Amino acid sequence: MTSSTFGRWIRPEVFPLFAAVGVAVGICGMQLIRNISSNPEVRVTKQKRAAGVLENFEEGEKYAEHGLRKFVRNKSPQIMPSVNGFFSDPN
Repeated sequence: MTSSTFGRWIRPEVFPLFAAVGVAVGICGMQLIRNISSNPEVRVTKQKRAAGVLENFEEGEKYAEHGLRKFVRNKSPQIMPSVNGFFSDPN
């Protein structure tokens, strides 16, 4: 039974499915680690939980304004702006 299951799932046709699921799991894992380690509203240790509600706006701003958001802030919200401009601008 194990050889038929192995033969059913380990074929070249299912490699893209494995890759897509692997990327999705990786993104979820990275977001989970980011939230646990640097989110100011998540408190894992007992000492931090005992502090109650903190008014720490600088830490929240640092968490919300991460590097990717700063990088794409002034960019055009298009995948390929040069190709879109070529086909849509009347010249």
